[in-house]
Amino acid sequence: MFNIKVGYPSASEEEQILMATTRAEKPEVRKVLSGRAIVNIQKLVGGVAVSDYIVKYVARLVRATRPKDPEAPPYVAELVDWGAGPRAGQFLIQGGKAMAAMDGRFSVSIEDVRRIAVPVLRHRIATNFQAQAEGLTSESIVERLVREIPEPEIPRLVK
Repeated sequence: MFNIKVGYPSASEEEQILMATTRAEKPEVRKVLSGRAIVNIQKLVGGVAVSDYIVKYVARLVRATRPKDPEAPPYVAELVDWGAGPRAGQFLIQGGKAMAAMDGRFSVSIEDVRRIAVPVLRHRIATNFQAQAEGLTSESIVERLVREIPEPEIPRLVK
């Protein structure tokens, strides 16, 4: 779902890792959540609302990563060999639901989608030689798309 980058630990963190993993001591493991609690949290996240507006934005963002899509910006056709598929959109929505739930909200916002766009999309886009020659990465292309892809129009209610 996400492509999370984890760097090397600091010197003190590495020493703690070495001490914790090379001694004969057995750490005490305590249950944090029951199976029922985990299922309830999954249901809670699954129940977070996602509007048609968010679905349209997610589809627009994912489709913009595809070099042959007529709606993709010209730089995507120049710099990307292949873009994200429909699963990327599913994961943007699911991740947006989790972000909203963690923030105590009942619906996904555009900002939720933008917050997780890089870790969801960066490994689903293949940049070409031109992008690499210009020092661009899939991550930088996703960041640009997030800045530039417009939100869908909100339909006005007629009175």
